[in-house]
Amino acid sequence: MDKRALLIESFHAAVGAADPQKILPPHLPQPPQGKTLVVGAGKAAAAMALAVEQQWPSAAPLTGLAITRYRHGLLTNRIKVIEAGHPVPDESGEKAAQEILRRTKTLGASDLLLALISGGGSSLLSLPVEGIGMDELKATTRELLRCGAPIQDMNTVRKHLSAIQGGRLASACKAQVLALIISDVTGDDPTHIGSGPCAPDPSTYQDAEDIIARYGVKAPASVAAHLSRGARGEIAETPKPGDKLFQRVENRVIATAQGSLQAAADYFRAKGIAPVVLGDSVTGEATEVAKVYAALVRQIRGHAGPFRPPLALISGGECTVTVRGNGRGGRCSEFLLSLALELDGMPNTHSLACDTDGIDGSEDNAGAVLAPDSLARAAAAGISAKKLLANNDGYSFFESLGDLVVTGPTRTNVNDYRVILVL
Repeated sequence: MDKRALLIESFHAAVGAADPQKILPPHLPQPPQGKTLVVGAGKAAAAMALAVEQQWPSAAPLTGLAITRYRHGLLTNRIKVIEAGHPVPDESGEKAAQEILRRTKTLGASDLLLALISGGGSSLLSLPVEGIGMDELKATTRELLRCGAPIQDMNTVRKHLSAIQGGRLASACKAQVLALIISDVTGDDPTHIGSGPCAPDPSTYQDAEDIIARYGVKAPASVAAHLSRGARGEIAETPKPGDKLFQRVENRVIATAQGSLQAAADYFRAKGIAPVVLGDSVTGEATEVAKVYAALVRQIRGHAGPFRPPLALISGGECTVTVRGNGRGGRCSEFLLSLALELDGMPNTHSLACDTDGIDGSEDNAGAVLAPDSLARAAAAGISAKKLLANNDGYSFFESLGDLVVTGPTRTNVNDYRVILVL
């Protein structure tokens, strides 16, 4: 049995369960009496837009604009696709978001706004409020990315710096709104996915201000002043749950991490390996999560419980990395490098950790694979795993071993996928 191929094929099964071409068509509505405007934002936006085009009646009016990450675009005809910056926003995303908001405001009661939302939308659909420039928004985003804050907290801040997120896109529209959503956050709450442009926002300016303080975020003066004014009630809040505007809005989650984990579980079951799904909402520092998983593996190895090999320990969610070094890599490679040190070459134990969007952090890999001899091979090459982990440099560790997993953009995103094979 080729362990590496087994792990990678299970990852492809997980990603396939969130393929927009497969999952989106059953959720498309009938065309309205008027026109349909499609707007999208996220790593899956281009694939979702293409799926709409392929299924929409040719005689029914359809136009739109979708924003996706650079290198994630696809060739479309009726819905324009714009590429923009992620995870740090840029002017391309800002200009496209302005156009989306302008066109949304032209819709009438007989029209339909079809919103296609997926992970990455928070940075791609970037339209800062008046008084905050793109440079200030970029600086704030970089600080939030470095501080280790969970995505829900990051998005609470971003929603209160945005003219289009936190339900504001829906509030600008007089038409019926259907948002089809691929979830990349734990809990699958639409308000946190792409910062919820069509969803009610229960958070407040005070919450955003508290998050800035809690994580020691060095926000530009204009950002701090805006949040402070909002907390004092001088600026209107985002639309809240119970607002009557949401009576004409539906937010429908069509793909989740749990669905992808189940697809991977089915794959392993067919291979004669018992799957154990540990959860779709695993969070926390990647290095600490790895320590917990290693303890579970040692329990299984040493005491034949609570599960008996052969088995696959499968989990999803979104770990965080508090950046202390200047290395390369993302949370998946950080998790695996920490796991390698904890397991210390344990025989018959293999692992994979990959981001379902095909990009771990800001590098060109989806993640990596870990084998029992990974540490020994690295040591023989004069590579210190401990030093690289301290420098947040999981990418270099696995690159040196030829153990990166490189898929290119998958054009979907249901968060991280992790599996540990205990054979």
